[in-house]
Amino acid sequence: MARFTQDDGYRLFAGDAGGWVPVSGIDGFEHVRRLTDLLGTARRRELAERLAGLPGGRRTELPLTEAATVTDSGDIWGAGLNYRGHAGDLETRQPASGPGSYLRPRTCLIGNGGHIELPSQSKRVTAEAELGLVIGTECKNVGRAEWREVVAGVTAVLDMTAEDVIRENPRYIPWAKGFDTFCSIGPQLVTLDEFGDDQLASLRVSTVRNAEVVASAQVSEMKYDLGYLVEYFTAGRTLAPGTVICTGTPGAAVISPGDSITAVVEGVGTLAHTVK
Repeated sequence: MARFTQDDGYRLFAGDAGGWVPVSGIDGFEHVRRLTDLLGTARRRELAERLAGLPGGRRTELPLTEAATVTDSGDIWGAGLNYRGHAGDLETRQPASGPGSYLRPRTCLIGNGGHIELPSQSKRVTAEAELGLVIGTECKNVGRAEWREVVAGVTAVLDMTAEDVIRENPRYIPWAKGFDTFCSIGPQLVTLDEFGDDQLASLRVSTVRNAEVVASAQVSEMKYDLGYLVEYFTAGRTLAPGTVICTGTPGAAVISPGDSITAVVEGVGTLAHTVK
């Protein structure tokens, strides 16, 4: 139904006819400045109805080479070692009782096209492409079969890690992922109704460094599927709209100053950054 992104502080909406429309120019949405104001099912349905009545000439093209992160509230949760390939990167086994997990600060976020800054506290930083799930409604204890009811859409994620820190002590995961510029989410959110279960499973996630694909896999290759992850991360805790669940990476690329690093989720979005 829709694709959302942010440009110069305004949310933009992509309709079926192609192109982008400023949400602020649609009756009833003039004062919307946060993506979370659009995530609820009823609000998105209302927006779709308003957009359908707009003349095609009101649509404009929007380049997504640079865009602010699509998340502006909620937490950032992550599933670790969810693909066999990434477990191999770290020379460890995948956990059997549930995915590895972490919670990271929002201060680590950068917009698409921003520079990744390597911290002096780490000598080995890796970058990882992931599929992200964006929660659309406040939820808790969601059953595996009901996960679609609370997820507004999917997005691309580029996740950085101070890998040498984790190798020293795996309990340091949140600290190792919390540096400034260590996470990019976007550049657009694609509402979940654009994908059936089979289409989601066939999405390919790729980590690309200097135009070379370092790791690539389909969502179907996850050990813990999307429904399981929503059930896992909502168990006993309330997730707010805008919360992002990063679902794991097929593999990581070690990054150095001057590198270009790209996260590609086919059919969803591409994030591209350079390393300082």
